[in-house]
Amino acid sequence: MEMARSLPLLKRRITLEEALMEDDDVLHELSYPQKRLNFYFYLLEHREDIEELVSFHLGVPRETCKAAKDFREWVHGSFNACIPIYIDDTARFGVKKVFIRFPLPYKVGESQYPGNAEEKLRCEVATYIWIKNNCPDIPIPCLRGFGFLKGQSFTAPENAPLFARIASFLRRTALRLLGYPASSRYVGRPSPLSIDAGYLIVDCVQEGEMLSESWDSLHHDRDRRANLFAGLSRIILSLARVHFSRIGSLTIDNHGVVSLTNRPLTCTLQQLENCGIPTDIPRNLTYTTADAYLLDLLACHDNRIRYMPNSIHDTADGQQQLSALTMMRALLRHFTDRNLRQGPFIMMLTDLHQSNIFVNSDWHITAIIDLEWACILPIEMQHPPYWLTGTSIDRLVGEELEAFESAHAEFMAAFEKEERSFGKDNMIHTQIMRKGWEIGNFWYFSALDCLNGLYSLYMSHIQRKFAPIEDSGPEFDRTVSAYWGSKSADFIAAKLKDKEAYSNRLRERFAAEFDRLEIEDDATSNKDDNATKEIGSYCYQ
Repeated sequence: MEMARSLPLLKRRITLEEALMEDDDVLHELSYPQKRLNFYFYLLEHREDIEELVSFHLGVPRETCKAAKDFREWVHGSFNACIPIYIDDTARFGVKKVFIRFPLPYKVGESQYPGNAEEKLRCEVATYIWIKNNCPDIPIPCLRGFGFLKGQSFTAPENAPLFARIASFLRRTALRLLGYPASSRYVGRPSPLSIDAGYLIVDCVQEGEMLSESWDSLHHDRDRRANLFAGLSRIILSLARVHFSRIGSLTIDNHGVVSLTNRPLTCTLQQLENCGIPTDIPRNLTYTTADAYLLDLLACHDNRIRYMPNSIHDTADGQQQLSALTMMRALLRHFTDRNLRQGPFIMMLTDLHQSNIFVNSDWHITAIIDLEWACILPIEMQHPPYWLTGTSIDRLVGEELEAFESAHAEFMAAFEKEERSFGKDNMIHTQIMRKGWEIGNFWYFSALDCLNGLYSLYMSHIQRKFAPIEDSGPEFDRTVSAYWGSKSADFIAAKLKDKEAYSNRLRERFAAEFDRLEIEDDATSNKDDNATKEIGSYCYQ
C-alpha cells in the first residue's frame, strides 16, 4: 500500500502530502525516473559501440574492452552516468579498468537549453587538461579521451597512433609560430562511431577509497583530520598559484584549444536551467569584476522566485524571501573588498565533497575526481568546505555551529601552515579567508550558492550581524519586500495563484498514477529481456 501511495523520485519515494510541502519542483522531478530509464536503455543498446569507442581511445583491440554487464555496477551520479569498462590482460595496457562518463541530459537542462550537456563536458575536460599542465602535484585520474556530440574526438597522446601524434605536434608547432593559441596535447581524430551523447574516459582510481566511505566513523580522529586538512589546503593553494584576469570557466573548442571563454559554470546555473528557469547568463559571458558576477547570482535567485511555480508558499513566505534578497543586495558592499573587485581570480573546485575525494587509511588524499563545476572565481569566495563536521550548511546553528567553528579554526591552522610552506610571505590567502570568516562572507557566499537555503542562511547568520533577530519580523519583511521590485505585493499574489495551480497539477498527477497499481510493470511492460526489466525496476525503485 505504501508503494501505491507514493511515487518514485531518483533517490526516494514521495507522497502527495510531502510533495505539496517541498520547495523543489516535484512535478519536474517526477519525470526523472522515466528519463533515466530511457537514457539507460539507450546506453544498454549501444554497449558494443561504447566498447569500441573506448578501445579506439585506448589503442587496444576491440575484443579486450568489455562494459560491465551488470548495470548495477553503473554509477548514476547527480549529473553523470558512469559505465565501468574492463580491459583484458591480453591488451597489455597497464590499466585494467576505466570509466566512460556521460552527462545526464535530463539533469543539466539539455531539453530547455540545448547545448548545456556539451557545455558541461567541455568545461570539465578543459579543467582536467589545465590541472594536469599547471598543477601536476594535484592527483587526478588520467584523462584518456573525450568526444563531443557533433564535434571532434580527442585521444591522449600516449594512446594515439604514431602518425596522428606527429601530425598533431606539427600542427601545434605551426600555430605557435604563427602566433595563434596552441591546442592541447590531446590528439584530434575522427571518431569511428557516432553516439547521441558526449563523453569522457578516465582511469579508475586504484589507490584509496572515497572519503565518504569512512567519514561518519572516523571524522572525529584528529590525526586523520590533520592529514586531510593539510591535503585539501595544498590543493587549494596549488590551484591558486595561477591568477586569471576574468571570472568564468575554462572550455575547449573543436580544435583542442583551452581558453577562459565560458561563463562560470556552477551546478546552480544548470540546476536552474534544468527547471526551465532562465539565468540570463549566456555561455560566452565572463566577468572582469567581482560585483558584476555577484549581482548576476542574486538575479538568478530573483528568477527562481519569478519562474518556479511553487517558489512562494504563502504571503508571509513571499515577503520573507523578497525581503532577504533585497537586504542581500544592500549588504553586498559589506561582504566584499573593493580592492579585490578586479581580482585576483583563481581556480576553485566548487564540487569538492567527500565522495569526490579519495584517501588512504590515514586520510592522505590519493585522488580528486569529478572536476565538473570548476570555475575561476573571486579570491574572496575561497573558504574551507562547509562539510567539515558532516552537518549540512543549513543546520549549522547552536551546538552544530559551535562544532563547525572549532573545525573551521582547525582547518585554518592547517591552511596557514601549508601556505607558509609554499613560501608565501604575505599569507594573502590565509588573511583573506580569516577576514571573510570574521565579517561573515563565508555565509554570504554560501547563501548565494544555495538555491533553496538563501533565506535560512540569511536569517541564521547574516541578519543578526546587523540587528537583533526580533527586529526582523513580519512588519520588517512587509516593508522591505516592497523594495524588491515595483508592485511586489501584486507579484506575491500572482505567485500564490501559480502555487495553487501547481498544487492542483500535482494532485492530478498523483491521482493518475495511483490508478496504475503496478508502476514497475507499466514502466517496463514493453521490454521483454531480463536486463531491461531489471533496469526498469532499478529506475523506479
